[in-house]
Amino acid sequence: MIANTKKITDPKEKYIDSLKFSLYCISHPLDGFWDLTHEKRGTMAAANTILIATLLVRLLKLRYTSFIFLRVYWEGINIFLYLASILFPLSLWVLGNWGLTTLFDGKGRLGQVYMATCYALAPYPLIQFPLMIFSNFVTVEEAGFYSVVSALSLVYAGILVVVAMGQIHEYSAAKNILFTVATLFAMLVMIFILMIFFSMISQGVAYFISLAKEFMFRI
Repeated sequence: MIANTKKITDPKEKYIDSLKFSLYCISHPLDGFWDLTHEKRGTMAAANTILIATLLVRLLKLRYTSFIFLRVYWEGINIFLYLASILFPLSLWVLGNWGLTTLFDGKGRLGQVYMATCYALAPYPLIQFPLMIFSNFVTVEEAGFYSVVSALSLVYAGILVVVAMGQIHEYSAAKNILFTVATLFAMLVMIFILMIFFSMISQGVAYFISLAKEFMFRI
């Protein structure tokens, strides 16, 4: 556990301390994610900051990553959909994990699941931002190093998310892995339900539009 548990009352100092605490979480995940919620070392403000930093770095990579590693065809990019590629899976993960674990003695609340997930994303901006700059100073022969480190940032963040869920829900390793798989399955189910829902909405709208056109034609 962290030795420094002094209570901080100033909101600004609390925010800065909770933001720096993300570094402890990624280097000592078991103790870090336990203290994040149980000792209230994390804050929503810091979690949102990490998420915004992740989204910002993802956008900056489009502009400033060397064309050797990332070719961008701007005419085919929708910025909102590009950001949604992070926000949508994150939302499904948070809702799916909280929904399932609530039914099976999970200790984490919805806000805690969200906070821990955001803190677990910290390796992405911390690694990808300097890697983005580094990409402009390497050759094609050194592309392997870039690809490996970039992949490691994603794998590391994924591992941290799993560890974080185990700590906040107080699950054993086996039970945590089981509910990780179950959450991924729940995400697929939610996507399927959303597809059916929007399909029904679009069909309903199309029906009323055709009905209105028919009515106007007969008038």
